[in-house]
Formats: sequence, structure tokens, C-alpha cells
Amino acid sequence: MSDEQAPPTAPDAEAGPRGGQTPDWAHSFGGVADAYERGRPTYPAEAVAWLLGDQPLTVLELGAGTGKLTRVLTSLGHDVHATDPDEAMLAVLEQQVPGVRTAVASAEDIPLADASVDAVIAAQAFHWFDLDRALPEIARVLRPEGRVCLTWNHRNEKIPWVRRLGTLIGTQEQQDDPAQALIFSELFGFVEDHEFSHWQTIDRRSIQDLVLSRSNVAVLDADARAAKLAEVLAFYDEYGRGMDGMQLPYVTKCYRAFVLDRPAATGATEADDGGQGTGGDPPADGPDDETLLIDFR
Repeated sequence: MSDEQAPPTAPDAEAGPRGGQTPDWAHSFGGVADAYERGRPTYPAEAVAWLLGDQPLTVLELGAGTGKLTRVLTSLGHDVHATDPDEAMLAVLEQQVPGVRTAVASAEDIPLADASVDAVIAAQAFHWFDLDRALPEIARVLRPEGRVCLTWNHRNEKIPWVRRLGTLIGTQEQQDDPAQALIFSELFGFVEDHEFSHWQTIDRRSIQDLVLSRSNVAVLDADARAAKLAEVLAFYDEYGRGMDGMQLPYVTKCYRAFVLDRPAATGATEADDGGQGTGGDPPADGPDDETLLIDFR
């Protein structure tokens, strides 16, 4: 499709802010799933390797969206179970990463058995969670010494033109210090962090998708979205040859922490393990495939 053809579209703002209603930011992406897939950047493989290590793991991905992170995880050999509360986002993921197990589910109600995964990871999603409910759920499904991993792509707005673009696009999903909830949680240990730099190629088409994929734009009505696109395209056109082939710089911020040991379930006795004194530890081979997943496709 030529850059001069009609811009990408998003549905009329059925969930948009009207009459003083508060927009449902966290569930605003389904109607712009295709724009999200086309416009959002990927994640650096070295960042994922830092988060998860160099051995293949069983990974639960929360808020997987259209699979931007999922395809990096699978390319590194991890066994991924991808969840998202939005079925439209998961439908795109299933097209892009065929064969990955998926479930429409939230971080507050994870459809997995206790101690069933090595790692839980969330990209561009943790700030949407109800953490009072989500953190215990994450800890519940992690195996002993399992880890929780968080990552966000941030435009590098130290660069003036990128800062100007960010002002035009706006945001509704940044959080001052996303690691705070982990730092003060009694469920997880020391929080490590690291940053990685990478770039996304931007052209006249994909910059429109990038704008439409923002939650603060997705909840606007059709006229307001069109006005926002016009602003961004006017900015784009100021660059003469445009941003075709230019690189939009990102900083990928990563956080990881290991789950702390949890006390054995109340009422556990030696009789529970046949008198072998295992303290209720799971079998050496772990739970079988039938108990790992509930309602996964």
C-alpha cells in the first residue's frame, strides 16, 4: 500500500470518553490490534536474554498483546504460554506466532496451576495490573527460584525531534517507577534493573499506526483521532524527505526479581507425602502437562 493512500483506521470510539466517563485505558487496544502490530517496536534479544538467562524456560507471558515479545521469547527457545485479556489482540498473536498456547486471561486471575512456570514476564503491561491481586497470582504460579520479569520500551526523548514527537503523541501508560511494587513486595527478592538501546524504522505509514496504537489515542472519537493524525503527519512532513528509513530510538528498561520461598500449605503432614518427609515439594518431574494449563487453546 502506498504512503499516499488512506491512513490506517481505528473503530469509532465506542469506549471513548463521553459525558465525563473515564476511558477504559487498559482495555482500549483490541479495536486497534492491527495498528498495534504494525506500529509498535519489538524488544531486543539481548534484553530478553538478560531477563531470562541463557537456558530455555517455561514462561508465562502476561498482557502478551499481538506477540511483539512472544516471538522473541520463542526465537530464544522458551516454551511460552501467552495470555491477554483482549481476544482481538490474541487473535493477531496467534497469526504471527502460530503454535504458541494462548488464553484470554488477566494477571489478576491466571489460569495456571501452582508452581507451574519458571518465569512470568510482562512487556508494556505491568502498569495496567491490579497489583494487590496480580502479584500474589504471579508468585503462586512460579516454581521455587522462579523469576518475574518486566520490560518497557521508551522512546529516547533526550533527542529533540523524538521529544517533540512524544509531545504530539502523548501517553497514558507510563509510570514513574514501575519497580516500586516489586521492591516493596514481600513476595519477591532484590529487584535488578538494566537498560538496552535499539531502533525502530519509521516511515509515513508506520508512524500513523504508532499513533493509533496509543491507548490515549485509541479512546478518542473519530474526529479527535483524525486531528491527532493530522498533527503528527504535519510534523513528519517537516522533515523534507520524511522519516522513511530513519530510526526512532528506544531505551528498553528491564527489571527482574526472584520469588521468595513460601511456607508449606497449612495442614500438610508427613502422611501427605507417604511419610518420606519431602515437606510437600512437587515431584521431581514437576506437574504433568494436564495440570499445567487450564483453558489454553
